[in-house]
Amino acid sequence: MTERETWRRVAPEGRRFLRGHKGALGRLAAWSLLESAQTFLGGYGVARALDDGFLAGRTTIGLAWLAAAGAGALIGGFALRGVFAGLSDLVEPLRDGLVRRAVRQALARAVADPARAPDAGAVSRLTQQTEMARDSFAGLVLTVRSFVFTAVGAFAGMAALDPVLLLIVLPPLLLGMAAFLATLRPMASVQRRSLDTDEALADRVAALGEGLRDVVACGGQAGARARVEPLIDAQERLARTLARWAALRTLALGAAGRLPVIALLAATPWLLGHGITAGALAGGLTYVVQALLPALNTLMTALGSAGTRLLVVLERFCEPPPSPPGACRTGEWAGAEEPGGPGEPVDPGEPAAPAPAAEFRGVTFAYGPAAAPVLDGLDLEVRAGEHLAVVGPSGIGKSTLTALLAGMLPPGAGTVLVAGAGARREQDATGPDPRRTLLPQQAYVFTGSVRDNLTHLSAGPDGTVPGDAELRCAIGSLGLEGLVERLGGLEGEVSPRLLSRGECQHLALAAAYLSPAPLLLLDEATCHLDPRTEERAERALAERPGTLVVVAHRVSSAARADRVLVLDGTRAVCGTHAELPALSPLYRDLVGGWHATADG
Repeated sequence: MTERETWRRVAPEGRRFLRGHKGALGRLAAWSLLESAQTFLGGYGVARALDDGFLAGRTTIGLAWLAAAGAGALIGGFALRGVFAGLSDLVEPLRDGLVRRAVRQALARAVADPARAPDAGAVSRLTQQTEMARDSFAGLVLTVRSFVFTAVGAFAGMAALDPVLLLIVLPPLLLGMAAFLATLRPMASVQRRSLDTDEALADRVAALGEGLRDVVACGGQAGARARVEPLIDAQERLARTLARWAALRTLALGAAGRLPVIALLAATPWLLGHGITAGALAGGLTYVVQALLPALNTLMTALGSAGTRLLVVLERFCEPPPSPPGACRTGEWAGAEEPGGPGEPVDPGEPAAPAPAAEFRGVTFAYGPAAAPVLDGLDLEVRAGEHLAVVGPSGIGKSTLTALLAGMLPPGAGTVLVAGAGARREQDATGPDPRRTLLPQQAYVFTGSVRDNLTHLSAGPDGTVPGDAELRCAIGSLGLEGLVERLGGLEGEVSPRLLSRGECQHLALAAAYLSPAPLLLLDEATCHLDPRTEERAERALAERPGTLVVVAHRVSSAARADRVLVLDGTRAVCGTHAELPALSPLYRDLVGGWHATADG
């Protein structure tokens, strides 16, 4: 990948991040502006101490101006404390965002191909690379900020002393900076090609090393040499090219750092002859030597090292978003059967029936070849927009049914469809399946903000998440106001170990409510809620656009559903809550047991 392609991939993400942290940038700029007072007073105080004090025979005034310059250093030290506080508000969210993205990438790869070996690179991205990006970003922000506001203070000071000083200093400074910046892109390109060649050479040598005895025994030394030498020659050429660019960059750095001083010294006779005072000239030299040149040297060094390193690391986190299995056409999931079938005209006067949300066609599943089937020849159609409850004794296969719908298990026989396509995704599919969301009994709540816990299931391919209005609507619909307020609002910190199991389930249900997936599967996901909270949550989820399948553990949960599926180990019976007592003795017994438990 070229440097330009890398930049095109990383730049939009960077702009989006900075736009989302304007407050932190504003605070950082405010403290940096205060810090620039140190630069301004440093040169201006020296100039006034000479012109108005020591050269005029007024030692006290000269010492007072030097004291003012020293006070600028105290102001800068105070401002630097605020700078680091503002920097943490910018750097730590970057690291946290990269960690979340690394976790999402690793989970997406694991879900897409469970049989694949664990992603060893995920550990590096979670630890070394995130810390590398954090440190590089912090260093870049500090050095760029320091140079910009040091230049503001220095240029303001020179303008206050005499604008002619700017005309002498700026042209050579800008010339050297332009020459340095011109070397960055070609040097980075050579560095990338050198690393690629080095990796290829290491792989080639390792492969030959494993069969070295066979190569010698067969007299294949010449062929082996022919495979390795071109890479060695290429690496040598790239190393020389890199050395030449490094020399040019050093010259550019020297020009930017030394030419302004030379220009100012060379122009001293002319400046003194045209009314520039000795104090103003000394102040200008102070600005250049003590402020601009150190800041410029630090900036160029950081751009040449940390800048390239940060760009390469961020590229690893900016992989193209996985395309969902089958792009949507006119609101339909690709792969669903279209009305009329291929090539068959559809009567425009008769609206086509919506495709089922999910289907079981003769599905049999057993945990092992010799085990009794948990599901045996199950036929079921879950209609779009339907609320289905699944009931039965413990261990009868309710969680197995939701796992089949979630694509986590393959059926032993038959077919499981979701939105008209196979429940299990293709081997090369990546990222979460946008067709469904599964909530297990053990609710997933993680350390982070309330906002993050509510939106992790609803982030779009471009990283966009629901806004505050949508979040508050979900919170109100599920009755989460008290818990969110206790946690400190949307930006409050969630610590899973401090929450009860019911509170964890409540938060997870709100995240599912915000999920755009048209099929929502709840596998005992409300078992730790009290009946009133459970009822409110289930009603809200049922009113949400889409289809709801709930593994019920209370009769009230089954009674709220449009239909109830009863699993008894030998057959499955589906009907309404009112119909099933006459159709299924097991359901009749379950309802009686539920009522007895409630009465007790």
